[in-house]
Amino acid sequence: MAGRGAGPDFVEALARGLDVLACFDADHRSMSLTEVATATGLARPTARRLLLTLEELGFVRSSGGSFSLTPKVLTLGMAYVGALGLWDIARPHLEDLVARTGESSSMAQLDGSDIVYVARVSVPKLIALRVDIGTRFPAVQTSQGKVLLAALSPDELHATLAEPSRAGLPPYIGRPVERLRDELTEIRARGWALADEELAPGVRSVAVPVRDHTGVVRAAMNVTVHAAETTTERLLQDHLPLLLRTAGNVSAEWALWQSRPHVSVARPAGNGSATA
Repeated sequence: MAGRGAGPDFVEALARGLDVLACFDADHRSMSLTEVATATGLARPTARRLLLTLEELGFVRSSGGSFSLTPKVLTLGMAYVGALGLWDIARPHLEDLVARTGESSSMAQLDGSDIVYVARVSVPKLIALRVDIGTRFPAVQTSQGKVLLAALSPDELHATLAEPSRAGLPPYIGRPVERLRDELTEIRARGWALADEELAPGVRSVAVPVRDHTGVVRAAMNVTVHAAETTTERLLQDHLPLLLRTAGNVSAEWALWQSRPHVSVARPAGNGSATA
């Protein structure tokens, strides 16, 4: 992966360190030095130095010749979510929605051609896919992804769909691009999207947009059900109205949070006076 940077300020060492963190996932929770070197395309000495550096920083731990991530890596993602102010606002609404529907609910944002989960409240049900904060899936196969894609301009959509997925799933062979564009037009008009076992067998979900204070769609919120337990009709008739109301409340509160007055207080000067 070395040498991929195009700009004069590209820091290859930083990129390699991030590659090391990114090679761990649900199927590779613990990896040997050789496995990390192979997964990242790095020489063993380079991979070793990076792992030891990350261990010293607290992002990686080693045991018995294997390396694994520590919970500290969550601070990287939560710093982003916290900066948005979105999770603190959304959490009580998601918890209330889950209590009323009895189904799991999540929020996701678009990252290239994938969605990335930034918030989730789940119920203990057998669903074919494991979902955690930071999980990514191809946007075109998910209800949240389709909501987010529908909010893009034609040029943005074209560029986004041209990006390869980084979700680590087999290539998706689905509807032609023109049919997808037609579906996204319909989603944009009606304000919600359905994914019926498109991502995995048994997984059915409906999603709606979450907007910022300017009215721009910045995230999507969904309700996920097991297809064998909940029909599409019940999902749309019973759960969708609650989901729309919840997303509207989150959007409204987020807009208020974003428009709040912001005051910076400088540290007191040496003479005891404050500066603004």
